[in-house]
Amino acid sequence: MSKDRQENKLCWQGNLISVHPRIRLLRSFDQRSHSYLGYALNINGMIGDEERVFLVGIGKGAQAKHKFQAGDIISGQCQLVEDNRLETVEFYKVSKLKMVRKAKPQEDTPPPWLGVPPDIETYRVRGHRRLDVRTYERKCQSCIWGCIMAVEMIIDQWNPSQKKYRQETFCYGPKSCAFYKPGPTRKVPGRKGMTWEEEDWVDEDATSRRGVDD
Repeated sequence: MSKDRQENKLCWQGNLISVHPRIRLLRSFDQRSHSYLGYALNINGMIGDEERVFLVGIGKGAQAKHKFQAGDIISGQCQLVEDNRLETVEFYKVSKLKMVRKAKPQEDTPPPWLGVPPDIETYRVRGHRRLDVRTYERKCQSCIWGCIMAVEMIIDQWNPSQKKYRQETFCYGPKSCAFYKPGPTRKVPGRKGMTWEEEDWVDEDATSRRGVDD
């Protein structure tokens, strides 16, 4: 690593509030695809010389090695995200990642579902349903099945440079969850002022392989 990159690294340490999948969603009118980047760590602690809540992105391998869960105290170094339109975390490119203190086993009855989240392939296979933003903020931030995605939208497929960006919340959890609320359908802008509405059947199709309690 170059000296300049080392100097740009921020040291951090804190208590893990949640571990969620870190997934980017690409939309092009009625088409969508996902990039499975790793995990988002929501941390309450020190980042540089600030004490606050912050979000750090790690890769699949780091999570597989450390098996982070809510309640762990962890530390590391990171860099600021270069393009925050493509990320829901503030920091990434983590190094010197360390478990300071492991959390005790979770004894709470779900929902929310706590503990160590599954591997990214499990999320891909399960599929997601849209999740109301307020429900996510109030009920689902500690749950391993909650997810907020950075969304990149190609407005005109004949001119891919024409894009818009936003964030969307999703649920990968059991369909029987008492907390779940879908919220309004998502609308995707297209060329010449057209709009495509992602109706309920899209979620039903994405999660059709799962039973009510799965």
